Amino acid sequence: MAFISEALNEQHTTRRFDSSQPALVTWLQQHALTTEARRTGRTFIWQDNGQVVGYYTIAAHLIVREELPKAIGRGNPGQIPAVLLARLALDKTLHGQGLGGALLADALERIVIATRVVAARFVVVDAIDQGAHGFYRHHGFREIPGTMRLIQKIGDIAAALEPDPPPPR
Repeated sequence: MAFISEALNEQHTTRRFDSSQPALVTWLQQHALTTEARRTGRTFIWQDNGQVVGYYTIAAHLIVREELPKAIGRGNPGQIPAVLLARLALDKTLHGQGLGGALLADALERIVIATRVVAARFVVVDAIDQGAHGFYRHHGFREIPGTMRLIQKIGDIAAALEPDPPPPR
C-alpha cells in the first residue's frame, strides 16, 4: 500500500492511532493541532480512509557549533540553521513492513525541498529510545556522543534522494 503525506488538519482522525509509544500517541492526539496553529511545527500524516496511520513533525531549529563533534562543527558559524525532525511515528499495524524508512524518506524529501527556499545545514533528531536511535543510525544519521541526538547533513540527504542518472548509451 502506498501512502501520500498531507498536512494534518481537524478532519483527520487520530483517536485510534497507536504507535506503541504512548508519548508519541498522546502528542499527536493532544498537541499536534495546537503546534500547527501556533506555527511552531508542521505535522504531516499518512492516512487510511481518514484515519492517521503515520505522522512526522518538522520545525525550524538552531544547533550551537560547540555542541557538535569538532569534525562535524568545524567551519560552521556559531549557530547553525537546521531542521528538527521532532516526531516520527507509524501505527503498530504497519510495523515490520519497512514503512518506517519510507515515512522517514518522505519527511527528509519534504525537508530538502523546504531548504531550497529557507537554508539549513542539518537535520536533527532526538531519538525517543535506543530502538529509534538505531533506526536513525541505520538511515545515515550520525550520533552526537553522549546524547540521544543524531544529525545528518542536508546536502548528503539531497544527494541520496537524487534519482540515479540514466546509464550511458
